[in-house]
Amino acid sequence: MRYLPTPLPARSLRALARFTVRAPVAWREWVKAFRAFRPDILHVHCFGPNGVYADAMRRRFDRPLIVTSHGETLADDLGAYRRSALLRRSLVRAIRGASAVTAPSEFVLDDLRRSYGLIGGTVIPNGVDLAIQADPSAALPAAHGSYLIGVGRLGRMKGFDLLLDAFARAEIDDGIRLVIAGDGTERESLMDLTERLGLHDRVVFTGSLSRQSVADAMGGAIAVVVPSRAEAFGIVALEAWRAGVPVVMTNRGGATDFMTDGVDGLLIDPEDAEVFARVLAEVTRDPDLRKRLAERGARQVAHYSWDRVVDAYSALYGSATEEASER
Repeated sequence: MRYLPTPLPARSLRALARFTVRAPVAWREWVKAFRAFRPDILHVHCFGPNGVYADAMRRRFDRPLIVTSHGETLADDLGAYRRSALLRRSLVRAIRGASAVTAPSEFVLDDLRRSYGLIGGTVIPNGVDLAIQADPSAALPAAHGSYLIGVGRLGRMKGFDLLLDAFARAEIDDGIRLVIAGDGTERESLMDLTERLGLHDRVVFTGSLSRQSVADAMGGAIAVVVPSRAEAFGIVALEAWRAGVPVVMTNRGGATDFMTDGVDGLLIDPEDAEVFARVLAEVTRDPDLRKRLAERGARQVAHYSWDRVVDAYSALYGSATEEASER
């Protein structure tokens, strides 16, 4: 693994002066790494400054480029694509010159088609490590009994404020708690919101957890809730399926590619607070519903191993290198 510098210009004179000094040094580092490693393929995940440099390498060294978007054009808390014309132009050019463009869902590909000139595109879903098994007996003593759980980065796009609002509205037994696992820039504001909603004794913030601890915490939950304002795919849903628990999932994103409402999950609009609250109440009250959703999800998750992801990318690499050799 190599860490390479990726300076980009900005609007201020000081930033432009700094870029003028740093860019040649960064480019030499990229060329040095390229010549040491001699890759057959350049593959960019989450196109940002890394993609700008990788596309320049494509043009300089005539190597096939694969671009994989994970929703960075849609679900970035900082709105980089909204603010940076350079990133937008660079992504358009990279897509035009790429051997292949992939994303984990049609939701992401549709945005690339609509806004960045993509024609076609390939869905390669994300995966989950099926070897990790939940141990509910090791789950979160801090939750003190029955709980719903949300897991993820505590940023605005993940919608945990919407989850708190729905939980406050829901007609749920007072003994049921809400666990929010993860960390991020919104943690303090979410804790403040918890106080304002009068939920301080019913919401537990765990901070970051290990992968095994996440699996254990999910295994002990009534249900896993994914309230994102936009979600490129939703690996958390796969983790819930793996843990054998039902999922309440945002319908704003890629989940509709792999989840069927009422069959292997419950799809909700997270900004419809009343419906969201009603679904949370329903899933806590209906054990038969939970059992049915969890069983179907446990069967579905077998289709989303990382081995299948690797096989899909291996096939894509083979096609890209074959086309390059023919040229």
